[in-house]
Amino acid sequence: MGKITNLIAGLGGSVVLNILHESFKNKGSNMPHIDRLGEEALQKSIGYLGTSIEDEHTLYLSTLAGDIAGNAIYYSLIGGKNSLIWPKAVMFGLAAGIGAVTLPKPMGLDATPVARNAKSTVLTIGYYLTGALATAAILKLFKTGRRKYF
Repeated sequence: MGKITNLIAGLGGSVVLNILHESFKNKGSNMPHIDRLGEEALQKSIGYLGTSIEDEHTLYLSTLAGDIAGNAIYYSLIGGKNSLIWPKAVMFGLAAGIGAVTLPKPMGLDATPVARNAKSTVLTIGYYLTGALATAAILKLFKTGRRKYF
């Protein structure tokens, strides 16, 4: 599949991930807050440049945009050989989710927003896995549609 198709599918998976997160993050105290981790990472990164984002809404939107773009590019890597899309989606989704809950601490970030307890940890991993599976489904739809209509 082409790079544009892969990027569109990756964008779809990234949007699914963010819709899940945004829909459930305020549904209880044990829900993951991926946005808070992203905001901390963004502030820390631009802090090295001697600046910060003071406005909370601007910080939120900047983090959301970066998250969607970064995950779209990451998920786009699932595309390729049609027979390997589902196993790749599972591997990429689990890798992203497990990374999201295990890498913050070694990176000097607070993992609490995504891994405060077993529920938030499992949900964080599940969100990333769902985004990857959505990407695979979109890729399969593109493949089926191309064969059917072209």
